[in-house]
Amino acid sequence: MPDLNALLNHDTVALDDTHNELVIIDQTLLPGRLAIARLKNQEDIWEAIKRLRVRGAPALGVAAACAIYLAAKNFKARGYEEFAQSFAHAQSYLNSARPTAVNVSWALGRMRQRMQACAHLSVNAIVAALKDEAMAIRDEDIKACLAIGEHGLSLLKPGYGLLTHCNAGRLATIKYGTATAPMYLGAQRGYAFKIFVDETRPLLQGARLTASELMAAGLDVTLICDSMAASLMRQGKIDAVLVGCDRVAANGDAANKIGTLPLAIVAKHFSVPIYFCAPTASIDMRTADGKGIAIEQRDASEITNMWYEETMAPAGCQVFNPAFDVTPHSLITAFITEYGLVHPPFFPALQKLFAEKTAAARSKA
Repeated sequence: MPDLNALLNHDTVALDDTHNELVIIDQTLLPGRLAIARLKNQEDIWEAIKRLRVRGAPALGVAAACAIYLAAKNFKARGYEEFAQSFAHAQSYLNSARPTAVNVSWALGRMRQRMQACAHLSVNAIVAALKDEAMAIRDEDIKACLAIGEHGLSLLKPGYGLLTHCNAGRLATIKYGTATAPMYLGAQRGYAFKIFVDETRPLLQGARLTASELMAAGLDVTLICDSMAASLMRQGKIDAVLVGCDRVAANGDAANKIGTLPLAIVAKHFSVPIYFCAPTASIDMRTADGKGIAIEQRDASEITNMWYEETMAPAGCQVFNPAFDVTPHSLITAFITEYGLVHPPFFPALQKLFAEKTAAARSKA
């Protein structure tokens, strides 16, 4: 086993511009091995995103932005039109790796807008502008997670029992995490939270990743099977549920790691608030509701073979393995964003949030 404290010494995603590499913590190897992967070509980056070597909506956005910048450095373009054609090809390719997480398409779209704004410049100047944009996305992620932590902490009291699912921690972002940000800030301020972590079948992101990073930071962590959450709530040991999300529709329906929906149903039954921690980059106002969110279907072997020496299912057994489920807005207590809390009814509240965000951006321009 690696020294868990070493996790805190590495960024989840980083750009090595000198060596033209995307540098990531390979999350498929945790907790048994802490390995830093240095990815040079677009095929390797695509594979790393697809295989969850890098994962988590915010981290994926940063990875995608850095990836398309690295691709742009190698475009053999003599002018803007050729550059834009190569960019569109690279954007489509990277987008295909993970269709549900909106941060990938959001970050690539933002990079495309920056490119278009620089159409009058030289190719070298466009590439330089793309690097600036990728680093801005990275820096904004850190600030957003810290703000989510502050807003989330305002909902919590010292000594609370908190439950989280999957990994919406620093390993899913650059720093702090989303759902874990209030936990980290609370630990710094003596809140003494008791944190319960769902193992998160079938890929065990809770057991492998969240438990690892929270333990490395010295927090009080107890790992449970996903099916144990109801019993804890019945015993009164859970005061709030904090989860991340990969995409939020305009009406407040939210896609997150498979297993979030039953957790929300149980929380509703036991009157435990469930908060979805969502940077605005994960909110997709172009998608009306959860029916419009494409759900990624993953390989059957993740259930039947991945963690076992021998196959744990009869030969030929059919397997249903969606990576995400969609929690209806009616089950969600509130969203915690970098701009504050969003309460029901969500559609007008989210519209207001984005109007205020746009106005704030214009006032700074």
